[in-house]
Amino acid sequence: MKEKIQTIRLSKIDLFLFKKLVTLLNEVFEENSTVASDAHLQKLIAKPEFYAVVAISNDLIIGGLTAYELQNYYTDKSELYIYDIAVKSEFQNKGIGKQLIKHLKELGSKNNISTIFVDAHSGDKQAVTFYESVFGAREKVDHFNFEIKSSS
Repeated sequence: MKEKIQTIRLSKIDLFLFKKLVTLLNEVFEENSTVASDAHLQKLIAKPEFYAVVAISNDLIIGGLTAYELQNYYTDKSELYIYDIAVKSEFQNKGIGKQLIKHLKELGSKNNISTIFVDAHSGDKQAVTFYESVFGAREKVDHFNFEIKSSS
């Protein structure tokens, strides 16, 4: 029998699960990134404007996303920026990413969010196709990064 996949938003008491999500993101993106301290992660996950949503099957995190709420000054509603979303490779193309986005949309409708947006590299055809399937037409924008060197 097929196990039901549960999607939940993590809260301040879910540091262990949040660390599992960060590990999954590093694994799926094939990055060897360091992970912030437990104190920093605890502070982040406790913020109401930070969203960490996981997909769980058989007590294992198989996918997840992180997003940040951006408060607006044109309206009382906020926007959500999806920072990362990933699904373990063996669970990809099974609707789990769509389930994560659906859960985020439901959270948004309950939390006065007007828009959800995400960046994707144009060359990442799999990501672009996925986002078109859940959000519709894309918008052409240019993204710039400015690295700030630490003064210490």
